[in-house]
Amino acid sequence: MSLITRSLRNSLKLRNNVQRRFQQTKPNLQVNPAPTAISGPVFTNAGNYAERIAIRDKIASYTYANIFFSANELSKEITKLVNGKTNERIMFLCPNDANYVITLWAIWMSGQIAVPLSPLHPKNILLYYASDTNSSLLITTGEYAELMQKVARNSQTKLHVLDDKLRLNCAQNLANSESDMTTNLPSSFYDSRNAMILYTSGTTGSPKGVVLSHKNLNFQVSTLLDAWKWSQNDVLLHTLPLHHVHGIVNALLCPLYIGAKTLMLERFNANLVWSHLLGVTQGNKEERRISVYMAVPTIYSKLIDEYERVFKKDNKMAEYIKHTLKNKIRLMVSGSAPLPAPVYQKWAEISGHSLLERYGMTEIGMCLSNLYDSDREPGYVGVPLPGVSIKIASDEGDLVECTNNNGEVKVKKIKGTEENPQGELFVKSDGVFTEYFKRPDATKAEFTQDGWFKTGDICQYNSKKNKFKILGRKSVDIIKSGGYKLSALQIETELLTNPKVKDIAVVGISDETWGERVAALVVPRKGEEVTVENFTEWALNKLPKYSVPTVVKIVEEIPKNAMGKINKKDLVKTFF
Repeated sequence: MSLITRSLRNSLKLRNNVQRRFQQTKPNLQVNPAPTAISGPVFTNAGNYAERIAIRDKIASYTYANIFFSANELSKEITKLVNGKTNERIMFLCPNDANYVITLWAIWMSGQIAVPLSPLHPKNILLYYASDTNSSLLITTGEYAELMQKVARNSQTKLHVLDDKLRLNCAQNLANSESDMTTNLPSSFYDSRNAMILYTSGTTGSPKGVVLSHKNLNFQVSTLLDAWKWSQNDVLLHTLPLHHVHGIVNALLCPLYIGAKTLMLERFNANLVWSHLLGVTQGNKEERRISVYMAVPTIYSKLIDEYERVFKKDNKMAEYIKHTLKNKIRLMVSGSAPLPAPVYQKWAEISGHSLLERYGMTEIGMCLSNLYDSDREPGYVGVPLPGVSIKIASDEGDLVECTNNNGEVKVKKIKGTEENPQGELFVKSDGVFTEYFKRPDATKAEFTQDGWFKTGDICQYNSKKNKFKILGRKSVDIIKSGGYKLSALQIETELLTNPKVKDIAVVGISDETWGERVAALVVPRKGEEVTVENFTEWALNKLPKYSVPTVVKIVEEIPKNAMGKINKKDLVKTFF
């Protein structure tokens, strides 16, 4: 019997009194109205919620005041390390815990630009980011000190390693919430300043740094607070990477701006997530009450696998789980990759939740979302969020334009009589990024002359449903795997540095759990022995783990046309 099953049986006495427990655990789903606009970085709001719990990690709970004063202390150290300058790029690598939030706030309090990193990135990728951003300072914790010391030496960048005292002081509630919760820089300082650089893969070249201003982030958060009816009473379970918009904006900044609580897990673990969703973890009852959960399709697929392994055969347990999730959790969101219909339907059967799908990108934040109170169906990502305009266009011109003005959605069919027009999706909003860092030509290339951002995704408008659906990428060289957007060409470039490899082709192949798997055809050089095992082991030292091909075939040659080009759609059909 699993730990979760024993905990549920013992603490909730499920065997004979499930119905009685149902009556006792009815939740209060009252939703307070969210603000329609916000200004200033997230920490400027902390004084409104000083005594409320902001973060709970594996060590302790931290109030907004605790986080604020610890971040303010660190910000002074940052200012010294960058010689009093502002607008410097600060790279940081922290676990998914309070240290991440303290460091992010401190970077902004000091007037700098945050560049969050991932522990999944190998040293060569981190060195590229350090060089590309010309970062002035690296910040990390003891857990990643050895790796970041190598990066600091090779990039000749200062390194600051956080000691345990900072977080321990924060956890011990040493901050006086009645003290002046202000910083050295006025709120107006941030009105025209950049906040963050996040790296994303395109169809060609190395990853590009997406520059997001404080204005961009404020818009993105504000529109989600309204659209998803965030409340101070919410408790979000956080299991997402913190170097992507999904994990940073949707699942961290939103609750922190509204004064809600975030329970942070260091990494996703299906058994532990089920424990939290069902409220059978240690801690007081209030801390166990999860009301919001956000994940990628791969996570939901893994939760389904765990459910079928642990709970499915026990009818009373399954009944209790469905009732608990349906009535205690008010919002469950899926994004970052297309949600397969079987996963959507299975999760609805298990939890009673029709997952809210939305669509966004690093460059634009979220732009489309199903309405909070609307009927949902798999594949559809709803309508533009408040303040967002979109259009669908083909080579023949604009087909559909849609704008959401303060909740009033207006759709205009511009050309064509087809019922469900489809074409490339274009976006305009205050959430659209500022620029690709130090790449003016690349930035210009991603916008139309009249200012629309070109997403590169194919979108369809369903006239009867008045909803939009994302059909896939315009380019076959973009792979969506496990919520990550990957460049096949970038992966190929790295893998071709293997001295034993003559040629390589990387493609995405459909997979119900991952959306797409990264697959590769590998041609060894004459006289060289390349096996799937030694090739994969080598690749793990060159690429983030999520970019390494999980399906590898060793072949004598890769089919090409008379012009020497590869038809990747044909490769998928022929080899995979």
